[in-house]
Amino acid sequence: MTLPHEGESAKRPLKGGWRETGGRRSSTFTRLLRHGFTDPSAAERLLDAPDLDTVRDDPLLLDALGATADPDLALLGLVRLVEGQEDEPGRRELLDTLVTAKPLRDRLLGVLGASEALADHLARHPRDWRALVTYEAVDLHPGVEEFERGLAEATDPVSLRVAYRRCLLAIAARDVCGTTDVAEAAAELADLATATLRAALAMAGAAAPGDAAQCRLAVIAMGKCGGHELNYVSDVDVIFVGEAVEGADEGKALRAATRLASHMMRICSETNVEGTIWPVDANLRPEGRNGPLVRTLSSHLAYYQRWAKTWEFQALLKARPVAGDLALGEEYVATLAPLVWHAAERENFVADVQRMRRRVIENIPAGEVDRELKLGPGGLRDVEFAVQMLQLVHGRSDTSIRSGSTLEALAALGAGGYVGRVDAAQLDDAYRFLRSLEHRIQLYKLRRTHLVPEDDADLRRIGRSLGMRTEPITELNRAWKRHTSVVRRLNEKLFYRPLLDAVAQLAPGETRLSPEAARERLVALGYADPSAALRHLEALASGVSRKAAIQRTLLPVLLGWFADSADPDAGLLGFRKVSDALGKTPWYLRLLRDEGAAAENLARVLSAGRLAPDLLLRAPEAVALLGDPRGLEPRGRDPLEQEILAAVRRAEGAEQAVTVTRGVRRRELFRTAAGDLIGSYGTEESPAEADPGALVDRVGDAISDLTAATLAGTLRAVVRDGWGDTLPTRFAVIGMGRFGGHELGYGSDADVLFVHEPREGADEQEAAKAAAKVVAEMRRLLQIPSADPPLLIDADLRPEGRSGPLVRTLKSYEAYYRRWSLVWESQALLRAEPVAGDEELGRAFTALVDPLRYPAEGLGEDAIREVRRLKARMEAERMPRGADPTLHAKLGRGGLSDVEWTVQLMQLEHAWAEPGLRTTRTREALAAACAAELIPTEDAAILDEAWVLATRVRNAVMLVRGRAGDTFPADGRELAAVARYLGYDPGHVGEMLDDYRRITRRARAVVEERFYGA
Repeated sequence: MTLPHEGESAKRPLKGGWRETGGRRSSTFTRLLRHGFTDPSAAERLLDAPDLDTVRDDPLLLDALGATADPDLALLGLVRLVEGQEDEPGRRELLDTLVTAKPLRDRLLGVLGASEALADHLARHPRDWRALVTYEAVDLHPGVEEFERGLAEATDPVSLRVAYRRCLLAIAARDVCGTTDVAEAAAELADLATATLRAALAMAGAAAPGDAAQCRLAVIAMGKCGGHELNYVSDVDVIFVGEAVEGADEGKALRAATRLASHMMRICSETNVEGTIWPVDANLRPEGRNGPLVRTLSSHLAYYQRWAKTWEFQALLKARPVAGDLALGEEYVATLAPLVWHAAERENFVADVQRMRRRVIENIPAGEVDRELKLGPGGLRDVEFAVQMLQLVHGRSDTSIRSGSTLEALAALGAGGYVGRVDAAQLDDAYRFLRSLEHRIQLYKLRRTHLVPEDDADLRRIGRSLGMRTEPITELNRAWKRHTSVVRRLNEKLFYRPLLDAVAQLAPGETRLSPEAARERLVALGYADPSAALRHLEALASGVSRKAAIQRTLLPVLLGWFADSADPDAGLLGFRKVSDALGKTPWYLRLLRDEGAAAENLARVLSAGRLAPDLLLRAPEAVALLGDPRGLEPRGRDPLEQEILAAVRRAEGAEQAVTVTRGVRRRELFRTAAGDLIGSYGTEESPAEADPGALVDRVGDAISDLTAATLAGTLRAVVRDGWGDTLPTRFAVIGMGRFGGHELGYGSDADVLFVHEPREGADEQEAAKAAAKVVAEMRRLLQIPSADPPLLIDADLRPEGRSGPLVRTLKSYEAYYRRWSLVWESQALLRAEPVAGDEELGRAFTALVDPLRYPAEGLGEDAIREVRRLKARMEAERMPRGADPTLHAKLGRGGLSDVEWTVQLMQLEHAWAEPGLRTTRTREALAAACAAELIPTEDAAILDEAWVLATRVRNAVMLVRGRAGDTFPADGRELAAVARYLGYDPGHVGEMLDDYRRITRRARAVVEERFYGA
C-alpha cells in the first residue's frame, strides 16, 4: 500500500488542518475531530490510502478508532499492519475481519491505540494479529498451560521473544478492552512469566543435558511474579534451590545447577534482535548478589534461621515455585513458612519495616517524588507494605490471610476484621486504580517505569484508556491525586483503626479483632503492656459521646505516632490523662482534630520521656501551645519578665506572687521542652533540625532567660511584701556557671552570687539583715513543695564557699578578692553575669571582677600549673564510683568539663588581649579563640562537637527520665529514647554509644594537647 504525498491532492490551508476543495473532505475532517483525532490532516492522508477505503467508508470502524486511547496512534498502527501483510489475500482477510468481527476489531485497535511498542511488534510480525482470534471468547482467561502452548514452538531466545510478545499482545488486548480487570491482567502476566521461565529453563537444559541430569533445580518466583500480580514490564525476582540427584556429588550438582540457572537468566535477560523479555533478578537470595546463586534447601534454612533480616521474611510472603523441580520448590516454601510467620516476634519488627519504607522514599530523586507512582508517598508500595505488615502480625494464627497477592490478602484482612470494611474497600479501589495507571504507562513503550508522565499527549492517552473522555487530562490528574491521598490517609491508620473497633461498641454482626489479635498487634507495634493499652483505648474510644467519636477519629493516627517512639505505652497513657483532664473543654478536641500539627506534636511530646508530659499534666491547658505555628518558639527575657512582674503586681502577697511566677516557669519549661523534642525528633510538617548546636543554644538561652525572669519576679515579690517599693539596700543577683553562660539545661540548678550595697543614709547592719532575709525568702519560696517544679538556688561559688555569708556588699567582695582570691575563683568568675536586681550594681560587680578573670598579661606558669592540678584532682576524686569514664557527659573523657576547662584556660591566658574571649558562653569563647588563631580550626570543631553532644546527652537524660543525670540510662527503653532524641533510628543504640565514644575520644586528644600541654 502506498501512502499519498502532500502534493497528490489539490489542498488549501484552513485553520486546524487541510481539506480538499470539495465538501466530502471537509466532512471527513470534522468527523475525525469529533472522534478524538488530534491531527485530522494526517489521519485524512492515511485514510486516503487505496487499501483503507473499507475503513474510510465504514462508520463502525471509524467509531472503533475513536474509542481507542489514541485514535491517531491506532490508525497509524493499523496502516503499518495492513502494509505489512505479505499479499493481497492477507490484507483482505485482515480488513474483512476488522469489519465483521467486533471483538477482534475492538481488541486489535485498542492495543494499537494504547501501545506503540506492540504496534511495532505487529509491524515486524504482521501475521501475529491472528493470535487475538485465539482468545476471542470473552470469558476465556488463559493460564500457564495455555501460555506454554503459545511458547511451545520457540526453539531459541529470539523465537522465544517473538512468541512471548505474541502472548503479551493477547493479554494487552483483553486488558485495554476491559475483558479482564487489572488483577486478572496482572495474574495473566505472572502466568506468562511462569511459562517463559519454564521454556527458558528447558532451553538451558537442552543445551547442557549433562548438567540437567546431575541436579534438581527449583525456581522460586518472588515479588510481583510470586504474588501473581506482575506488571507489563518488570524484573522477575527469583530464588534458586538446588539438590543433587541420588548418587551425584553435591558440589558438582550445585555447580551444574548454577550453570543452568545462569543460562536461563541470560535467555530471558539478554538483548537480541527482538529486544529483551525482562531481566531475571536473583538478588533477593540469601546474602544478595554476594551470595551463591544456587543453594541447597538446608543452606537456605540455615541462613534464614541465623542471619536473615526482617525484610527478607517479608519478601518470602510472595515465594511461589514456578519452574524446574516443583516438588523441591514446594518443599522449600513449606520449610521456610514457619520462620516467615514468626517474623513479627522479632525485636523492632515494625520499626524495621517502617524504616525500610522511609529509606525507599528518601532515595527517590527530589524531582521525581511527586510523580513516583510506585515508591512515592501514597503510592503502590505504601499499600503493599501495610498489607504485608498486617499479614506478618496476624498470619501466625490465621492462615486465611497468607495470600501472596496484595488484593487477595487485603480482602482477607477485611473479612477477618483486621482492616475496617470501608477502609479495605477504599484501599482496594485505590490500589486497582494505581495499578491500572501503572499498566497503561508501561504498555505504551513497554518500558519499565513508574513515573507519571508530564507530557499532555501522554496524559491524554492514558486518561482516555482509563475511560476518561470528557477532559481526560484533568480527570486523570484529579483521580490520581484523590487515590494517592486515600492511600496516604489509610496507610496511616490501617494498622491502628481495628484496635479501636476491638474495644468500641460495634453493630451486631460486624467483624472485629479478637482481644488476642488486638494484643498481638499492640505487641508488634512495640507496646510493652498491651492489656493496659487496650484499657486506655476502651476508656478513650467507647461510647456515643462527641468526645468519643472525635477520639476514635484521632486515635488511629496517634497510635502510629506513639508506636514510632521509644515508649508508646507512656504516650498512650499520657494522652488518656490529658484527655481526661481536658476532654470536656470544647477547644481541646477541636484543636487536635482541625490543626494537623497539634495532634502530631502532642503525640511526640507525650511519648518522648517523662519531663514534658509531667509539666503538661500539671496544667493541661498548655496543650494549646502545640497548635500555634509560633507556639513552641521560646519567648525572650523581656516579655517573660514583663508578664511575671505584672502577675506579681496583681498578687496579694509574696507567696501567691511566687506561685504564679512558678506557674509561668512551668509553662515555659514545657514550651521549651516540647519545641526541643519536636526540633530533635521532627514531625511530618516540621522535619528534625539539622544543626544540633542551634538546638543546644536555643534551649540554653530559653532556660537561662526563664530562670533570670523567675528570679527577677521572686525578688520583686519578696521586696514588695517586706519593705514596700524600696529595700534599704541595693540588691543584685549575679549568674554563675551555666546560668551566667546562658547554658542551663533542664536539670540545672541556678548558680548565683548575691551582692548588695546599702543606700545612702541606711544603717549598714539593717541593710545586711534585709539583704540576708531577701535571699533566705527567695530560696524558700522557690522550693515550697507544689505542683510546679522547684528552682534550686546554689550559692556555693561565693567567697569562702558554704562557710561564707550568702550575701556580701560590693566592698566586701573587693576586699576578699584583693586578699584571698584563688585561681579557681578567677576561673569561676569567667561566667559571672548580672541576671536580676539593680542593674547598676550588677555592672559595678562585673567591673570589679574583670581584672581577676581577665588578668593583665595572662596567667603565670604557677597559676597554669595550679589550674591543671585542680582539673586532674577533680577527674580523680569526683567521678562517681563505677561510672564509665568514656560515657560520663560531665566529668568523663572529652566531656563538658574537659572542653570547658580548656576554653577557660585560654580565656584566663589571653582575654586581656583578645576582646572576643571576654564572654561567659563556652561556644562563643571557643569560636573567638579559633578566630584569634589560639587553636586550630579542626581542633576547635572537635571540641565544639563534643561539647554540644555532651550537653544534648544531659538534656536528653532529663527529658527522658524526668530527673537529672550525667550518664546514659541503663534501662533499655530509656536508652532508646535518648537515642531517638539524638537523631538515631530505632535499633541503633549501639551506634549512638560508639559515636559518643569516638567523638569524645577525639576531643580528649585535643584536651591533652591544648590543656595539659602533652
